[in-house]
Amino acid sequence: MRRTRYQFGAVQRKPRKLGPDVWVYRFTEAGVKRSITIGTVEQYPKRAQAVRAAESLRMNANADQPTAQAVTFGGLIDRYISEEMPARFSTADSYGAYIRAHIRPKWAAYQLLQIKPFAVEEWLKGLQLAPKSRGHIKTIMMSLFKCAMRWELVPLGTNPLSLVRVPGVSKRQTKAAVLTPDQVRRLIDAILGEPFKTMAWMSVCLGLEPSVLFGLKWGDIDFATNAMQIERGIVHNHVGPAKNEYRAASLPVDPVLIAMLAKWQQQSEWKTPEDWVFASPYFGGEFPYNPRHTARLHLWPAAKAAGIGDKIGWQSFRRTYSSLLRQMGADVKVQQSLMRHSDIKTTLGLYTDAYTEDMRVAQGMLTSRLTSKVQ
Repeated sequence: MRRTRYQFGAVQRKPRKLGPDVWVYRFTEAGVKRSITIGTVEQYPKRAQAVRAAESLRMNANADQPTAQAVTFGGLIDRYISEEMPARFSTADSYGAYIRAHIRPKWAAYQLLQIKPFAVEEWLKGLQLAPKSRGHIKTIMMSLFKCAMRWELVPLGTNPLSLVRVPGVSKRQTKAAVLTPDQVRRLIDAILGEPFKTMAWMSVCLGLEPSVLFGLKWGDIDFATNAMQIERGIVHNHVGPAKNEYRAASLPVDPVLIAMLAKWQQQSEWKTPEDWVFASPYFGGEFPYNPRHTARLHLWPAAKAAGIGDKIGWQSFRRTYSSLLRQMGADVKVQQSLMRHSDIKTTLGLYTDAYTEDMRVAQGMLTSRLTSKVQ
């Protein structure tokens, strides 16, 4: 039978023989009294902190009779984190950072029905963030409200966050760097030492994502068949599987690149099948080099020395790879497969750019054809 009254339960302090006291949430389920430990008094020194921490438990206790009037956005966030956070580490890490830095501090104390689209839109406008970052925050809040509707915390209907506008979210603030072949050679020539030159060649000639490039192990390289198995990615020293079946696949590797890898393996201190291809001596070979630090310490100075710019990164190489494939006339399906994208729109829309010289040639051909009888 469905309850007609929202059950708030009670948060009480409970002493223990060993260790600090704990806070417990007491409620009734199917006529039976139950209690769940919230945490210790060291974790939550004040009762008010324990009450806030118990809100997600309160929602579970009222699964058959929720009400938005009694649930705050902070409680919704807690339940979302415990039950609905994306499984992929890099996504969860990004979501968690936005929630901690922006969403929770502003909206945690609001009841769900108090959060209005216009107020959110004005708040987003005031954040000193790039439009894309504000768009990510809106997306996360939309996901939270989707969960609120599924859990019957708010009435089913239009997601209020879908009405929020984020101007400029699809427009890049700076043009993505795409290098010419000459710029690639000059930049890599300016990189000092190994394995950083080899890293750069692998990145620009294979179009590998930074997480995949630095997640390679020697066992992934088949020197006999000139191929590479893409199995994992690494983000903040957290190893995870490839994103999809397109990325978890065998990739052909040109013999020139295979020779580079073989040469580096001979020089490397870590060369067994289970060792990282680009193992970092700073971690005793336990982890690979950090992509961000490596770009800042080696790619940026090399790009500046080559007169290209001062912030060329690993994604610049990936975009260059995609654009060069297009310039050479590679079939779009081949481009998609080599980029390991599940959707060809990603390949053509986000990564592939046209070179100025190619545009000039194409425009010249068209103009010549149209004006040939005019002159």
